[in-house]
Amino acid sequence: MYFNGPGEQRGHVLLVAGDAVVCRRTVRLAPSANVAALSMVPAAALLGSDLPTDTVCLDGVRDPNTVLARLRTAAATPGPLMLYLTGRLTADRRGRQLYVALAGTTRSAVRYTAFPWEWLGGELRGRPAGLTTVLLDLVADGEAWPLLRELGSLPGLSDAGVYGVVCPPGFAAGEGTVSGYTRHWIEQLRRGPVRPADVQLHALAAGAAGLPPGALVLPTAHELSSRPAPHLPSPDVHRSDPFRSDAQGWRGDRGGPASAPSAPVTAPDPVAVPIADPVAGLPPGGASGGDPRPYIHALACGGRHLEAAALARVWEEHVRHTYGSSSVEAVEWAEIRADLARMAGDFRLATGLWIEVCRARLAGQGVADREVHAAAAGALYCWTQLKDRVSVVESGPELIALLRALPALDPRLLRLTQARLDALRAVALPRAVHT
Repeated sequence: MYFNGPGEQRGHVLLVAGDAVVCRRTVRLAPSANVAALSMVPAAALLGSDLPTDTVCLDGVRDPNTVLARLRTAAATPGPLMLYLTGRLTADRRGRQLYVALAGTTRSAVRYTAFPWEWLGGELRGRPAGLTTVLLDLVADGEAWPLLRELGSLPGLSDAGVYGVVCPPGFAAGEGTVSGYTRHWIEQLRRGPVRPADVQLHALAAGAAGLPPGALVLPTAHELSSRPAPHLPSPDVHRSDPFRSDAQGWRGDRGGPASAPSAPVTAPDPVAVPIADPVAGLPPGGASGGDPRPYIHALACGGRHLEAAALARVWEEHVRHTYGSSSVEAVEWAEIRADLARMAGDFRLATGLWIEVCRARLAGQGVADREVHAAAAGALYCWTQLKDRVSVVESGPELIALLRALPALDPRLLRLTQARLDALRAVALPRAVHT
């Protein structure tokens, strides 16, 4: 998030460490370590804002009302808010409600010793749009996991930008140290001079965290496809955004999201659009200065994925015909198609397209190029979202070959990718899809 508007006086960061996840006397998730590591990151980097910021860390809290009081204070801030929750997600057997376990929470007294999930949504409801980020690094226990699989997501947080992971029972998320997802989020914040958007940080962290099969990654594909595009901080960041317009940004407003079309417009049949003039297939005013990217992105954000994909294919063919199949312009449109597939939840297609993009950029730009690594991260993230064994095994070797060609990449990514591929060659993934 990037906010410095008038009337915003302060920001707020609230870091909450719930109960540790312990299995066979071994700590599998250490919330205290996660919060301690995150608290060392400057608040300006966490919020993406240089406003004065209040930072509060809650560790070892046993009373849910104490957490509620701190959350209520945080929610009342007029500026940007980041809430980080880590620990064990549990559930009440009778009421079938989710809770964040606190220090001292017991199975027999969940309703009295844990923090109700519904309180979280209740306190954050009504905050100004775009000012709230909730970051989650949780492990569900045996009580919460069946309920979570049934729900398919974490409910009640539609007014906030939610990013994070919920791992199934028995997963070792850090072996008593900082968990993989939180560690990679921190590493990405420290890596470059320009802070990536939250969705980019999340994609990179989730792709590198070594998550187990079936882990719930938030936002889900459906939630991500219906979410407006993030407001990026500067034109430089557009280099990792396939929907950029080099001349004007999406709308000439430093990368702000495009507005949805004011009236329903049917995308043209790809065959009917003259290949030399794909602009003819757009509605009047449908693109800024003849650039179709804002319009295509608005279609995708509105759930009209087939129309967006069809129009993108037309433009890609036009660009290939005009500039050549290996041109920078053609590669950029392949990136757009990859991101459209990701927004539509078609991670199989998205993985293949990102691999193609990375190969093309690698051939023309070299192993150290920033855009090459961004494409590799896109391929890796989409591959981790694949839930059927066939798709994982088919695309895994290509992805691994690509990662091996990037010596500057974190070597742990290659090891984790190879480990997942090896495991899934022998063990089929669950049929239920939870993305």
